[in-house]
Amino acid sequence: MPEFIGAVDQGTTSTRFMIFDHAGNEVARHQLEHDQILPRSGWVEHDPVEIWERTNTVIQNAIRTGGLKASDLRAIGITNQRETTVVWDPRTGRPYYNAIVWQDTRTDSIAAALERDGHGEVIRHKTGLPPATYFSGGKIKWLLENVDGLRQEAEAGNALFGNTDAWVLWNLTGGPNGGVHATDVTNASRTMLMNLETLDWDDELLGIFGIPRAMLPSIHPSSDAESYGTARTSRPLNAAIPITGVLGDQQAATVGQVCFAPGEAKNTYGTGNFLVLNTGTELVRSRSGLLTTVAYQFGGSPVVYALEGSIAVTGAAVQWLRDQLKIISTAAESEPLARSVKDNGGMYFVPAFSGLFAPYWRSDARGAMVGLARYNTNAHIARATLEAICYQSRDVVDAMEQDSGVHLDVLRVDGGVTANDLCMQIQADVLGVPVSRPVVAETTALGAAYAAGLATGFWSDTDELRSHWQESKRWEPKWSEEQRQEGYEGWKRAVERTLDWVKVKTD
Repeated sequence: MPEFIGAVDQGTTSTRFMIFDHAGNEVARHQLEHDQILPRSGWVEHDPVEIWERTNTVIQNAIRTGGLKASDLRAIGITNQRETTVVWDPRTGRPYYNAIVWQDTRTDSIAAALERDGHGEVIRHKTGLPPATYFSGGKIKWLLENVDGLRQEAEAGNALFGNTDAWVLWNLTGGPNGGVHATDVTNASRTMLMNLETLDWDDELLGIFGIPRAMLPSIHPSSDAESYGTARTSRPLNAAIPITGVLGDQQAATVGQVCFAPGEAKNTYGTGNFLVLNTGTELVRSRSGLLTTVAYQFGGSPVVYALEGSIAVTGAAVQWLRDQLKIISTAAESEPLARSVKDNGGMYFVPAFSGLFAPYWRSDARGAMVGLARYNTNAHIARATLEAICYQSRDVVDAMEQDSGVHLDVLRVDGGVTANDLCMQIQADVLGVPVSRPVVAETTALGAAYAAGLATGFWSDTDELRSHWQESKRWEPKWSEEQRQEGYEGWKRAVERTLDWVKVKTD
């Protein structure tokens, strides 16, 4: 009997394949970055073909480096950057355009027009999402309106849409030769097109966006033994392995952090930050700028909902210090540089490169450094960048407490930035609650593996998954309440300076 579960983790900057054993331990991995295509200010694209080629390569290499055969895998799960939109020709497998990434702001006029025309409240009520550049629906609409001939092809049934989970799944299961066009409820909930109550594409919303239903993948539970087909290509697997789990990346991290009870929350620190609070089978509508979304659905069990605070730029701000400002040569250098000063020197950095997401939802905002004096150095900039990650998370935690009435006793964290001890200490200080990192920090891939393994009986239930979770490190708050309040008030003033910077057209 195969003794391992594989997980494709198709992220914003890279794709990896990880293999886990029954105890949830990592057995092997391989990871490759892909290009970030920036055609103009506010536009962010990826090459879908490059992503698929990278997926092929990392699966092959992880199996090889683990000393395994493909037949050693019981099943495969897929997790992915959500909202990033791919439209392709099912006859050839050729994308009609580059993938439009979740950070992209070219659809700001579409989002503004939805509000202007009175559709905002319908979208919020049915999908739990505000009209925003973040989500897939506006990106599909933009493609249909701007790629020559695409609308005609879509109406003729010759164009398929998917977030990157559906694109990878379709290719893994055969592509033009019978590939499965499907997604799960978590990815579908990020499109502005799925009704949260029916868990199906909504005809009224499709009409508002002008999107043919035939473009859309079928929607299934996140853990499903039947619906996602078999990875059957000779390359890279050379074996028939069932694909039995699909989860958007932040929902996958929620599962990987075993946040299965209402009130449990995790925060993932990656390109952006994403704080997810399990609200159980109750659909809680936000009044404070958060998203109501699907956390997961396992097999025939009822869907579990969540509140989410999505932050566009956190780890990406550290990359900006490295790649654009060149004040560090690696992301890891941000920590010793920031430690070389005792505080931010009175300056704040609000990295609103793609506008502000939760809880503000202001596409007119742009990044700003404020409070600068000649005294400030690159070390203060590094420190302010780490603080920006933490203050943005504080914004979301406060909104979450207002919506749910739940006060966090501890924040479970994961993702690449959690390797930065100073950043995690600042996070505990800013929030005033302990911050806890698990032994397996790559909880996104682990969550996809858990979903796939539950569907095949590799793991029996969520109680068994809970038994695998172990804490690696905990940070306790050190700031006084006065320090915490003074710092946060400065942050709020800095955020105000970023607003109304870009004039958003509505036509």
